[in-house]
Amino acid sequence: AAPALDAMLAEYTAIGYEVRKISASTGQLEDLKALIGTQTVVFVGQSGVGKSSIINVLLPEAAQKVSSISDASKLGQHTTTTARLFHLPDGGDLIDSPGIREFGLWHVTEADLLTGYIEFAPFLGTCRFRNCAHREEPGCALKRAAESGDIAPARLQRFQVLRQNLERPVV
Repeated sequence: AAPALDAMLAEYTAIGYEVRKISASTGQLEDLKALIGTQTVVFVGQSGVGKSSIINVLLPEAAQKVSSISDASKLGQHTTTTARLFHLPDGGDLIDSPGIREFGLWHVTEADLLTGYIEFAPFLGTCRFRNCAHREEPGCALKRAAESGDIAPARLQRFQVLRQNLERPVV
């Protein structure tokens, strides 16, 4: 799993995002503390990824309740049920939020989705067809960019999956 994770994180580094790998089990969170500084930061993510565990390392007195991943479902168990604000001793504030089990896109438009793929911006509007769905259309600038390595093919593939989910009606 580590090589696959490193490859995925490298995609984000390549497009300009700062990436940090941190772990509550190592207790080495100085880099995270420096990034937080005096800002207000919110931890958001799937249930069971370790948000509360990291807070417990940063602030042992917080004593946030943590649970293991469910053996039955292999999912986090929604241990944190409400958002909670913590003040860090060196300045800054940290908000622990409840975990997310499912991610919905009912309020997102295709234009909104595209803004999340910052590396696509130079190619948008340059496809042969104005209404290009960036799938199988001839002259698709995003497909060309993925083939040439200008954008990560896996990122285009993930965009296509999310875009397809936008087309499904909410029931």
